[in-house]
Amino acid sequence: MAFELPALNFAHSALEDRGMSTETLELHHDKHHQAYVTALNGFVEKNADLQGKTLEEIVTATYGDAEREGIFNQAGQHWNHIHFWNALSPEGGRIPGALETKLNADFGSVDAFKQAFKTAATGQFGSGWAWLIQKPDGSLGVTKTPNGVNPLATGEGTALLGLDVWEHSYYVDFRNRRPDYVDNFLDRLANYEFAAANLS
Repeated sequence: MAFELPALNFAHSALEDRGMSTETLELHHDKHHQAYVTALNGFVEKNADLQGKTLEEIVTATYGDAEREGIFNQAGQHWNHIHFWNALSPEGGRIPGALETKLNADFGSVDAFKQAFKTAATGQFGSGWAWLIQKPDGSLGVTKTPNGVNPLATGEGTALLGLDVWEHSYYVDFRNRRPDYVDNFLDRLANYEFAAANLS
């Protein structure tokens, strides 16, 4: 069964007034993400041991294997982007009460969480991701990963909310202003309902 590009939960134009243009979504979802899916399916077709495996199984099985780095890159990016589209919302920025309570408890305040997340996102050199995670001990934390790596692969914790900081995710709308892109995500685009639903 071939992997497929998931449809967005909103129209390509739905985030225009929240800082993410139709052009960005068309390029990022329809072109970049589709390319990862196509490449991953090509690898699966050529590797019998990957056939029938879930995306999560492929991500964890190929992570850290130098000979299968190409497979991991495509699988990791497919997984990351499925997460990312769900982490965006036309009604983004509103934090549900239970998650707000947890953020206050584990970071000291929502503002402190946002600052920690922004530091991770802007401090990721080159391409990569910033994540709000629930660590194995149940507490919340922030981490960053390079390229297509994610918390599923590293075992750091459960991904609650991920932000793509590859340049293709923000260059049309923010040019080289990654800090502004991160602020806009946290305040206007982040689907905190999705993050709350990922809490164990």
